[in-house]
Amino acid sequence: MTGDETRGQAAGPARQAGVRSRSQHQRRKRIVQAAAALASRGGIEAMQMRTVSERAGVALGTLYRYFPSKMDLVVAVVGEELDLLEGSIERRPPRAGDPPQRAVEVLMRATRGLMREPELAEALIRSLLLSDVKTDFGERMTGLLLRAASRSPESAPDSAPDGGLDIPADDPRRLVARALAGIWTMEMIEMLRGNATAEEIQARLEISAARLLIDA
Repeated sequence: MTGDETRGQAAGPARQAGVRSRSQHQRRKRIVQAAAALASRGGIEAMQMRTVSERAGVALGTLYRYFPSKMDLVVAVVGEELDLLEGSIERRPPRAGDPPQRAVEVLMRATRGLMREPELAEALIRSLLLSDVKTDFGERMTGLLLRAASRSPESAPDSAPDGGLDIPADDPRRLVARALAGIWTMEMIEMLRGNATAEEIQARLEISAARLLIDA
């Protein structure tokens, strides 16, 4: 057997594993997108597991292998929405002049993005408040705010690749960014209840950010 034949045989299982992995990733993404579409029309109540499996074109047992519970699926949808927001921020970093203003710009872009589909927004916010399933939503929002606060408008998109994510957990900058993310979450609840407008939310966030992030 030649060396080329040996290498070809060895590469076969690796290629098959790669194809299988891509297929699993695509299936998972299809499930999450189906769940998000249902939630955007009927809230979290519309995300029935059987309905999601039918919309995604997968067997119910397959769905449960990926997501053992409905709340696991909701958390995945939250992650998908955060991926979209992070991608948007990386492509178009906030251009405001100081850290508080840049942080508010990030939060208002998140607000506008979520409120395009208020049913989905309500489902995601409710899941964050009521779910016992652990989610990294708070940490990811904190990271976004730290990146916005630490990056000047003139800096290149890749000039601060860590984006402040290596700041220790007990560092005051991380703590106040987490607090600002929490304020935004509560403001989103008020907006979803019809008790606040985007303009009112922005005004309160600007005050909060100016007090919290002025030294960021």
